Amino acid sequence: MFGFKKWRRKQLSRRPFPKDWLAIIERNMPFYKKLTAEDQKELHGHILIFINEKRFEGCGGLQITDEIKLTIAAQACILLLHRQTDYYPGLSSILVYPQAYIARQAERLESGVVAEGPHIRLGESWHRGSVVLSWDDVYRSAADIHDGHNVVFHEFAHQLDSSGGKGDSTPVLRQPSNYIVWARVLQKDYEKLRRDVSRRRHTLLNGYGATNPAEFFAVATECFFEKPKELQKQHSDLYDELKSFYQQDPAQLF
Repeated sequence: MFGFKKWRRKQLSRRPFPKDWLAIIERNMPFYKKLTAEDQKELHGHILIFINEKRFEGCGGLQITDEIKLTIAAQACILLLHRQTDYYPGLSSILVYPQAYIARQAERLESGVVAEGPHIRLGESWHRGSVVLSWDDVYRSAADIHDGHNVVFHEFAHQLDSSGGKGDSTPVLRQPSNYIVWARVLQKDYEKLRRDVSRRRHTLLNGYGATNPAEFFAVATECFFEKPKELQKQHSDLYDELKSFYQQDPAQLF
């Protein structure tokens, strides 16, 4: 079964990439133009496989179009470049709302009481099954590649974290021996962010990353791809760990 899947993916990745698809990606995703020609070609193959294997569903009256599928798929596949991948194996569908949506969330307060209520969401990643996204925010965050915020990078970083990793910011690393350094570096920068947020200091990393280690990994991923030079300067060890994990060096692209 695995051999057939591997063969099928190889055939899919070799198909010609449609010109109208390419036009959509070039228009909606400025990050694509920063990639080398070799990386662009690799990305095309990943996109062809991703779109073939994942189901897109419109929510809240949204009709799924090629533009929606490609803008999401291209960004999700950026995280897969240069790496051995099983294409987010825990993911079967991407649910897309036209705009930010409301979801119910349970939250444990310091008193120990669990409060449940509506929360506005731009996206969320479920450990098994789905990623949920706001199309308005996907489109807007893809258009600005320097603001450090990208909802697709964020939610699909969670998928990498949970698909074989522990779901606590320790995704599958190429070498088991790297876990110690990975944990030390991320814990150090996570604790620093928590301190800075509690003291209301300005931070390069989004303060939402102080929520827990998993959110820190997702926020760090956004910053790694969208503010790489700043991250490399202010958090050099963290940058190096992400560079090793993603097998990319976006500071060189910018």
